Amino acid sequence: MKPHALYIITGASRGMGEAIAAQLLAPEHLVIGISRKHSAALTEAAAATGSALEQWTCDLADPLPTAQRLLAWLQVQAPGQFSHATLINNAGVVATPGPVDEVSLEELSSALRVGLEACLLLSSAFLRGTAALGGARRILNISSGLGRRAMAGSAAYCAAKAGMDNLSRAMALDEAAKPQGGARIVSLAPGIIDTDMQLQLRSGDPAKFPDVAVFADFKATGQLTSPAEAAARVLRVLQRENFGIEPLMDVRSD
Repeated sequence: MKPHALYIITGASRGMGEAIAAQLLAPEHLVIGISRKHSAALTEAAAATGSALEQWTCDLADPLPTAQRLLAWLQVQAPGQFSHATLINNAGVVATPGPVDEVSLEELSSALRVGLEACLLLSSAFLRGTAALGGARRILNISSGLGRRAMAGSAAYCAAKAGMDNLSRAMALDEAAKPQGGARIVSLAPGIIDTDMQLQLRSGDPAKFPDVAVFADFKATGQLTSPAEAAARVLRVLQRENFGIEPLMDVRSD
């Protein structure tokens, strides 16, 4: 079966991004994962289900080449190849927990470039490259409650997610103004997920990261959602008929 739906997911080699990509695998879909590493699990799952999968090895700490690659790839696809297309900006980086003056400049730069600049550039490339599809396009940006509530010791991550939220709102306004029908855009806080990022946060230095005990308690009291469960909840939001009516969402208020 020729794929008629395109899904592009960043940070697809582990955690929730890998789970989202795995759950989207189907013979009628083409799934493109963009990550620093390949996922052997996705390769195996695609082979087992007869699904179309591409894995692009890219470092989103330098997002411009990846955005240029995506735009060039989209522009050479045959007209009518895809009936609809979706971009899921999931990749994110947490710098070492602590005040900005105690975190390396390289880490701070990486956190902002992966978490926000990559989202901006890939969204631009996606919207340009899929313009002929009109409203049959969706962008789902994976945000965080920390984009809407500041927390000491995590300024770069908070800034990236707050920027992602307002970027999503602004892009949604631009798309709504297009007479031919624009893409639907949502920035979604996916809840508290049991990932390497959570491990990094609960392993922080209490002297630099006052909320470290909060994150340790999430794990100790079983409040963390598995990546697979979180992915399923995220995809239920993505598949709604009214997706995009509200540009900022939180799965916990669903």
